[in-house]
Amino acid sequence: MTFLGRRLSRRQLLAGAGTLAAGGAVSLSTRATGAVPPTGHEAGHDVQHGGSMVVGEVDLSRFDPSAYLTHFDYGTTSTLPDGRVLREWKLAAFDQDIEVAPGVVFPAWTYNGQVPGPTLRCTEGDRLRIHFVNAGTHAHTIHFHGIHAAGMDGVFEVVAPGGEFTYEFDAEPFGLHLYHCHMPPLRRHIHKGLYGVFIVDPPKPRAPARELVMTMNGFDTNLDGENEVYAVNTVAFHYVRHPIPLRVGELVRIYLVNLTEFDPLNSLHTHANFFHEYRTGTSLTPNNLTDVTVLAQAERAILELTYKFPGTYMFHAHQTEFSELGWTGMFEVREAGG
Repeated sequence: MTFLGRRLSRRQLLAGAGTLAAGGAVSLSTRATGAVPPTGHEAGHDVQHGGSMVVGEVDLSRFDPSAYLTHFDYGTTSTLPDGRVLREWKLAAFDQDIEVAPGVVFPAWTYNGQVPGPTLRCTEGDRLRIHFVNAGTHAHTIHFHGIHAAGMDGVFEVVAPGGEFTYEFDAEPFGLHLYHCHMPPLRRHIHKGLYGVFIVDPPKPRAPARELVMTMNGFDTNLDGENEVYAVNTVAFHYVRHPIPLRVGELVRIYLVNLTEFDPLNSLHTHANFFHEYRTGTSLTPNNLTDVTVLAQAERAILELTYKFPGTYMFHAHQTEFSELGWTGMFEVREAGG
């Protein structure tokens, strides 16, 4: 991006990229993000806004990260002749501008108008039927991580604009999975927002918990092949402005998925606490007890933790650059009876 006559990288602009000011106020500099104005076009623009900082709130009526955090879509259910559950969903791909920070608009490709797409949830052994409609301007597919027949893999079953395809397969194995478009160039289709979380519960449910979905993602807002904005669940610093409420002593289960493009790794660190980590969620035995997990793209982990003391606790990427460019949040832990 151009700043004072020179082209600067995000790393040269970190000092102005994200600010945690007194009282918890948060802001992103449009000089750091290279914000694209809400025109719906993909051409990059340098936006100065008079050199001011972007402050305020995104339009939560279109996509609310706090609602996404705790919402699971179980589909429409019916019973098959063999007694198993059939779950059906309809996913539509279409182009949609999204706000990734106050005043910072990204021209996304979406499933059902949101990034990430809906969190689909089922139980191992369920029959799944996903009706896909491509209402976008480019050819798309849906590739589900898991076990299924080759013809349901979302690689060769290309759906042109205006076309449809129905995916049908049994849910296996249990664990934390994902879905995404598999049209080349993959990095463009994924970075533009065509991805979501796919949870397959074990036949015997996990212990009751406060469950949270966290998708780590990033956005190249000036189209230079690098992310200028990072987030968990799309909106930079959202969970600083809106801390996640928890209770002392309650079991918290985080479904953490990395869908960040352009960066080989992303991470999560919890302050003042440790968590049990279940990599991919395909085992009921934890792999680790730690306070940092590092995931490559498409890697995922279920994290379980309990807070012993009330207070406000930070969580963030432990690539400090990511945290300063939006991937930072807070847990607000209250007494059990408070």
